[in-house]
Amino acid sequence: MNHDAYPDNYIRGILNSVKSIAMVGASPVNVRPSYFAFKYLAQRGYDMIPVNPGHVGKDLLGRPFLASLMEIGRPVDMVDIFRNSSHIMPVVEEALKMIPLPKVIWMQLGARDDAAAAKAEAAGIKVVMNRCPKIEYGRLSSEISWMGVNSRTLSSKRPPAPTQGMQLSLNRMSVGGGATAASDRAAKNRREPG
Repeated sequence: MNHDAYPDNYIRGILNSVKSIAMVGASPVNVRPSYFAFKYLAQRGYDMIPVNPGHVGKDLLGRPFLASLMEIGRPVDMVDIFRNSSHIMPVVEEALKMIPLPKVIWMQLGARDDAAAAKAEAAGIKVVMNRCPKIEYGRLSSEISWMGVNSRTLSSKRPPAPTQGMQLSLNRMSVGGGATAASDRAAKNRREPG
């Protein structure tokens, strides 16, 4: 897998197939990015599990914090790592001890560890690095376009304005043939004089 550019169908396939997400580094502080991502994904129907040893005894949106992935005690589809790059390998090594293994290891924006990714992929786990599932969900569903951000998704119909409890489809097509790299090239070619 080229971890510098993910095809939209790869990201879409992950977001459509996972149901439970353990967020390592989740925070109950409502101004932290992990709080926003956790809340957004929970509102989209994902079974969110907060993992942070510094907050054991507290809860996040009614879900109790756990100290480690090994304390979850049930299958988890995706481990979302909200830690900086220097802390990724220990989290991946712990995830590789889970039974059954998670289907996906996702490293948040700014987080990348190619050695940890290779280790996870060798075990048959899909990996995403330096991306946010909240942003990717919003982009692929076109929810993010309602905030004035170009989502690079096209449709003959504008998506409905999101309302409380509403979930938009992730199956909207992207500009330039469905891959983020292609849509980036198409946008660049439009800006550069011919």
